[in-house]
Amino acid sequence: MKTLAASAVVRDAENKVLLVLRSREPDAGCWSVPGGRVELGESLEDAAVREAFEETGLHVAVEREVWSLDVSNGPDETFEIHDFLAHVVGGDLVAGDDAADVGWFGLQEMEDMPLTPDLVAYLTKHGVL
Repeated sequence: MKTLAASAVVRDAENKVLLVLRSREPDAGCWSVPGGRVELGESLEDAAVREAFEETGLHVAVEREVWSLDVSNGPDETFEIHDFLAHVVGGDLVAGDDAADVGWFGLQEMEDMPLTPDLVAYLTKHGVL
């Protein structure tokens, strides 16, 4: 089964990236960009905005899609994830929903963190870092 998902790739003024510590599968215990399942009748962009708010407390505005990928969640489910470059337009940073923690991180900090597979490669390849 294929499940649509969307994520927000958000940078701050210092070019640090907003990451959440995932508390649920797939990739529980790893840091990643905020995101999750697309709800019925919801656009990919709206899902990225909603998920960013639920997981970080920040309101974001989507700029454009930067990449998409498939991530396996066991033998019977694959997430088709669409990642959107976005910027903060309001809110207060706080871990919520299925995020165990949240913060802004630069490339050097990410090198010592448990990240979702290939996150730094995607961020670098698409000019986010």
